Amino acid sequence: QVQLVESGGGLVQTGGSLTLSCTASGFTFNAYALNWYRQALGKEREWVAQVFADGSTNYADSVKGRFTISRDNAKTTVYLQMNSLKPEDTAVYYCQRPSRGGAAYAYWGQGTQVTVSS
Repeated sequence: QVQLVESGGGLVQTGGSLTLSCTASGFTFNAYALNWYRQALGKEREWVAQVFADGSTNYADSVKGRFTISRDNAKTTVYLQMNSLKPEDTAVYYCQRPSRGGAAYAYWGQGTQVTVSS
């Protein structure tokens, strides 16, 4: 049973930093890419960052240079280090594991709220 559990969200001031964690279980962690998505209230879900099995990464333009995604295979955990936070970063952040079966079969965590105050 695939399980993704996010943690680390909270309140932070503009310009501050926060690190999110996603602890995974139920699959061969080191064989999969993992993504972070976010969804602000009233807005569409937005892809944020991706880390591949080999550790290489991709970022959305909106967070590039400020956020860092990484993984610790021994801990089956993926992280999102967020620096220079802006109010527009306020959202629920979700960890996602893609599925070879297609988008409808992707796995999602429960989400963790990040609120950046101005």
